[in-house]
Amino acid sequence: MKIDSICVQGGYTPGNGEPRQVPIVQSTTFKYDTSEEMGKLFDLEASGYFYTRLQNPTNDYVAAKIAQLEGGTAAMLTSSGQAANFYALFNICSCGDHIVSSSTIYGGTFNLISVTMKRMGIDVTFVSPDATEEELNAAFQDNTKAVFGETIANPALTVLDIEKFAGCAHAHGVPLIIDNTFATPVNCRPFEWGADIVTHSTTKYMDGHGAAVGGAIVDSGRFDWMAHADKYPGLCTPDDSYHGITYAEKFGKEGAFITKCTAQLMRDLGSIQSPQNAFILNLGLESLHVRMQRHCENGQAVAEFLSAHPKVAYVNYCGLPGDKYYPLAQKYLPKGSCGVVSFGLKGGREAASSFMKNLKIAAIETHVADARTCCLNPASSTHRQMTDEQLREAGVPAELIRISCGIEDKEDLIADIAQALEA
Repeated sequence: MKIDSICVQGGYTPGNGEPRQVPIVQSTTFKYDTSEEMGKLFDLEASGYFYTRLQNPTNDYVAAKIAQLEGGTAAMLTSSGQAANFYALFNICSCGDHIVSSSTIYGGTFNLISVTMKRMGIDVTFVSPDATEEELNAAFQDNTKAVFGETIANPALTVLDIEKFAGCAHAHGVPLIIDNTFATPVNCRPFEWGADIVTHSTTKYMDGHGAAVGGAIVDSGRFDWMAHADKYPGLCTPDDSYHGITYAEKFGKEGAFITKCTAQLMRDLGSIQSPQNAFILNLGLESLHVRMQRHCENGQAVAEFLSAHPKVAYVNYCGLPGDKYYPLAQKYLPKGSCGVVSFGLKGGREAASSFMKNLKIAAIETHVADARTCCLNPASSTHRQMTDEQLREAGVPAELIRISCGIEDKEDLIADIAQALEA
């Protein structure tokens, strides 16, 4: 099926007389007739369900749809996008390891990698998304286990050269992990450009209605863990907590990463998405292909308006021909990028504050990628833990305004922005 049809019908095919909509299996546990049957599940010798903290049928139907959308071989849902990024990295990194990451990433993820994971003994080198191959190669160390970046950075809106980052990662024998939240698989499928693992904050465009927090991890099934067995002992040596199973041997390239992430990390850390949230997420996915087209149409119109306004100092939107990332967007995002536009006012931080107070349609929210238009000054909210220097490095200077264009009428959005600028 084409991607539009997968949005509507992927992941779940009802049998004769079964529910047409994905059923909500709102149960913590599952019954078996014998201990032997359940034992096979605990030994990973059979597939099935025994406790929702690890897996749940509702979640698996929706994860299967997301895997289809991305063109991956396996996927899992998590309680949030933060949990998805943490699990994706921690699944292959441990104390004493190192990560190479783009510097222009979501502030929460920056904090996760640079502070929280650092406390766990995992170090990081941040590189510019515009780094040359030479600069990228210089960032790698003998203990580097992963490269991380975002297709479209939140909120800097830089576009990552996925092919270049993937090439450098593979030259050093490590996978590239891409957060594809802003583009969604409707507008970009990173696996087609060499990425190995994709993550999502499903809270954003995938849900699309601000109703359910969630995350997802998808495996391309292409990275050969056994070819780099010395780097990834967690996948390539026996796991004593599962009777000596070696994930890469038993489940192959296609299933090892997600199986370990579920059987080990979800078992021990428990950041599961609730079945109710997975059901809500699936409702959002069914219209994702329609909504993304409208988000991009509105984002383009607002960006063009702002770029021509005398009070606006700059506009970041890769759909504008003069934007620094326009050539990369034409390569990776030919159908459109997203509905998020960032810009700065000539009056600086004070003007930004005044502008936001006068918006009527766009709401000030710690949210983005919603059906309703929302607006934020990241330096005073999502990125407030960062210094001014870190803000500049991350591409989110203090005066930056991020506006997430919803699916309202674009003329109404432009009129609201115009009156706020005049005020």
